[in-house]
Amino acid sequence: MSWNSPSSFRQHVLGGAIALALMSHGFANAASEYSPPTRDNHPNRVYFGDTHLHTSYSSDAGMIGNNLGPEEAYRFARGEMVTASTGVKAKLARPLDFLVISDHAENLGLAPMIAENNPELLKTEFGSKISAAVKAGKVWDAFRMWGGGVMSGKDPLKGNEALTRTYWQRLTSAAEKYNEPGRFTALHGFEWSSAPGGNNLHRVVVFRDGKDKVDTVLPFSMFDSQDPEALWTYLGNYERDTGGKVLAIPHNGNLSNGLMFDTVTLANKPMDKAYAERRMRWEPIYEVTQMKGDGEAHPSISPTDEFADFETWDVGSFGPEPKTPDMLPREYGREALKRGLAFDSMLGANPFKFGMIGSTDSHTSLATPDEDNFFGKVTLGEPTTDKRRFDERIIPAIPQKANPDAKIVHAQASASGLAAVWARENTREALWDAMARKEVYATTGTRLEVRVFAGLGFMPGDLTRADWVNHGYAHGVPMGGELKVAANSMSKTAAPTLLIKAARAPDGANLDRLQVIKGWLDKSGKTHEKIYDVAWSGARKIGKNGKLPSVGNTVNVANASYSNSIGSPTLEAYWKDPAFQSSERAFYYVRVLEIPTPRWTVYDAKVFGTTLPKGVPTAIQDRAYTSPVWVTSR
Repeated sequence: MSWNSPSSFRQHVLGGAIALALMSHGFANAASEYSPPTRDNHPNRVYFGDTHLHTSYSSDAGMIGNNLGPEEAYRFARGEMVTASTGVKAKLARPLDFLVISDHAENLGLAPMIAENNPELLKTEFGSKISAAVKAGKVWDAFRMWGGGVMSGKDPLKGNEALTRTYWQRLTSAAEKYNEPGRFTALHGFEWSSAPGGNNLHRVVVFRDGKDKVDTVLPFSMFDSQDPEALWTYLGNYERDTGGKVLAIPHNGNLSNGLMFDTVTLANKPMDKAYAERRMRWEPIYEVTQMKGDGEAHPSISPTDEFADFETWDVGSFGPEPKTPDMLPREYGREALKRGLAFDSMLGANPFKFGMIGSTDSHTSLATPDEDNFFGKVTLGEPTTDKRRFDERIIPAIPQKANPDAKIVHAQASASGLAAVWARENTREALWDAMARKEVYATTGTRLEVRVFAGLGFMPGDLTRADWVNHGYAHGVPMGGELKVAANSMSKTAAPTLLIKAARAPDGANLDRLQVIKGWLDKSGKTHEKIYDVAWSGARKIGKNGKLPSVGNTVNVANASYSNSIGSPTLEAYWKDPAFQSSERAFYYVRVLEIPTPRWTVYDAKVFGTTLPKGVPTAIQDRAYTSPVWVTSR
């Protein structure tokens, strides 16, 4: 505006006079209270992201073909087109809202060090040898040279922390560069890769803070300790020394051979209350689904659950120890939640009171959980007509003597998953806080939305309230919360009630059904589970066997297509527990099932004209698992 113009000057003066007049009549106070968001601080949006992505800075990615670093990973997650390590163009249909690059702490940045002829690396005997092997084209020899040291637990670069610091600070600098509050969040993180005996106990560490605090520490590695309790000490020291905040996210336990949710500590000591409280203090959420299979339930533990056998990996771990049936209850999320109730009764604290998320664990720098856009677990499995796309062996890394034919190949990799976070804004602080309070859910790769509130006095009409979300917070708790009931109350009105709403992604598959999964501990100390179908599409009715008929299947394998002519775009339910006993500890979570859609292997066969691999389904039902609500007596 030009102040040389008399008309502009008059407009400015007039506008100011009107504003003063309005304020003198009380309009300023009215305006400050008129807008509802000024009075509401509840989470109002779900954000989708990946908390578990590896770049070339992870040695088990960069040493075997991945040449994309954190810059490319962030650009891809934000929606840009990038060129994959194999030369194929890659782009997401929709950008992610947030990303945690979780490169392995163990010898962080080794592959870039070799590629850059890092002088400090070449001064070491190990660095000189492994660099020479890579330069000579003996890549697999070099990888085995590094992997052998890792499996033995000996750090081949011990005493060279300056190398780690250099590449850690490159990672944190990239996160700062691409973090854009309100549009895209880059959370600082790394992966602690404990694997005693080759059994997976990995955790992703996620910081709430910026580079100024995060740079004061180095990533904690398995060379420092294989024991989760030592990791918790590291996390506690970080918070004490910096005033910052940090948490850890355990991987799905299906490759832990019973160690992830064991009945004793890793040091083989009985769990006590202090251990249980400490575990949940530092590990509030659990990665229940990812590329290495789904970890919600197992058909042998939940034989009446027709949907329990989903993308199941149950033949072993990364080591030579075979999988045995007694290990399974100590590996799967639902069973751990049930056993947590029993520990709570014995110890006065629950070590397995976790919320649930999904993420990819991709080692390609490309977070691709979509069935029709899946770039694989590792670079060797990126899209190609080469049979390695399906046949590349993932586990066990060391063949089992008892069962040398036991293996999982890349065709069995799952295009999964995503972390869904209910928050008010897309910032580090808001997203991290939601994870810490467990107001999160897992999807197996799709962006379906689901919201749950549990209370003691909800009514069916609350689903149709315009303010149902505010009502839910005011009179109940969201997913991840704890609902307290009066002890020994036998009144039916005291039974927990759930309000549930779910919607497909705008470009996604229709919904089949909503299910409430209940777990409880009875008076004798025995745990139970029951699955309730509470809403579904179409005119189906629950049969005499207590089962809801199938939604159907429109998948055309030859065309790699499906139709939304079945299912429903949205589903909602009011549900009241018909068998609640206030004297029993319980939890509830919601599982949302989509209609069948083609698996990624079917899309591959269509695009490349390859033969479908044996042993994997042609259609799957993607799903979401909400964090539970726990019911306790007061």
